[in-house]
Amino acid sequence: MSLNLDVIRQQFPSLNRPVIFFDNPGGTQIAKQSLDRITKYLIENNANHEGAFATSIASDAVLDEAHRAMADFYNAASPEEIVFGNNMTTLTLHMSRSLSRDWKAGDEIVLTRLDHDANVTPWVLAAQDKGVKVNWVNFDVEDGTLQLDDLAKALERKPKLVAVGYASNSLGTVNPIEKITKIAHDAGALVYVDAVQYAVHGGIDVQKIGCDFLVSSSYKYFGPHAGILYGKRDLLENLFAYKVRPATNHLPGKFETGTQNHEGIAGVLGAVEYFEWLGREFGGPHAEGLREEGYSGRKLLLKQAMTAIHAYEFELSRALLSALEAVPGLRLFGNADVRRLDERIATFSFRLGDMDPRAVAEKLAAENIYVWDGNYYAINVTERLGLEDKGGMVRVGAVHYNTLEEVAKLGEALKRIA
Repeated sequence: MSLNLDVIRQQFPSLNRPVIFFDNPGGTQIAKQSLDRITKYLIENNANHEGAFATSIASDAVLDEAHRAMADFYNAASPEEIVFGNNMTTLTLHMSRSLSRDWKAGDEIVLTRLDHDANVTPWVLAAQDKGVKVNWVNFDVEDGTLQLDDLAKALERKPKLVAVGYASNSLGTVNPIEKITKIAHDAGALVYVDAVQYAVHGGIDVQKIGCDFLVSSSYKYFGPHAGILYGKRDLLENLFAYKVRPATNHLPGKFETGTQNHEGIAGVLGAVEYFEWLGREFGGPHAEGLREEGYSGRKLLLKQAMTAIHAYEFELSRALLSALEAVPGLRLFGNADVRRLDERIATFSFRLGDMDPRAVAEKLAAENIYVWDGNYYAINVTERLGLEDKGGMVRVGAVHYNTLEEVAKLGEALKRIA
């Protein structure tokens, strides 16, 4: 069964207007299930943590269920391995302080020039504080793929940490994250994965990947502004947490400093429930194979949903690539090989002739087509491509509520602009 876009789009109240959202890499529209959870929480359960009264008890039950839901979304071993925070950046700054506490001068870490700056600067700052050397992994400017030879050389130096993105928010590259994790572990390094850009496009299985930490933000997959970190339980238990004295030292609250955004966490639960619904409605054809891989219950439904999404978005990527290549004077950056669409997500960045990317975005906005321009906080990418002082690039990104008709309208609008 293929996705029924009419039914799916009904789950997103903000899509009920004459606007085409291709700004999804910066944040998707919110699902009705997430909105409902937020509203229900604020009306029925709005209270602080661990009180003896009804609303606090109900609030804690919602937060506990959200931890279980995200454990299933990531296929973590337990909900105690899930940490909520404001966003990926804040969580990573927090974790970088804890992880670097035991670094010593002369130690080394590995970062990539393909990553969003939220998985770069927190580690650079921590390294500066501790006198630790940063080794860089470059990417191929022709196809946007990481240069794994650079990584292999860096790993020979036995770094303490490798920080890497699952998918590039700028060029759409999907990194071979399982392979990277294995070779990094073989060299004795911890692996910290930024999955913010990937989580909406494909299923995540932290146990299969083997990474030590993985983090995403739910506003990139139909939820509210919130960040969700996975960490291996033994690491989280042994790491020092920077927190106030009355705070618990038990997981998962150990790293959830201060009063959390409870309604936002409820909204994350709603976003997961949207994926459950989608898996139940449209993921049936994928169920048998996923059961054979060991998934069951909610984990099975979530993987069914992401498998169905991935299949549909493959066609969206093909259509986007075709539409963009048909625009005169358009230069696409990253992997543009239709035979390698499985190596990328439906996020494409380009320049149109000598036009300023902001001007292109404004002209598209005038036609109610929303896209991003600039560096999207992946500043190392635009610097390496020589575009940082030229306005960066225009970025379009599709998710599964986008239609092939919207892609065609984008292509025609770009032709008019060109």
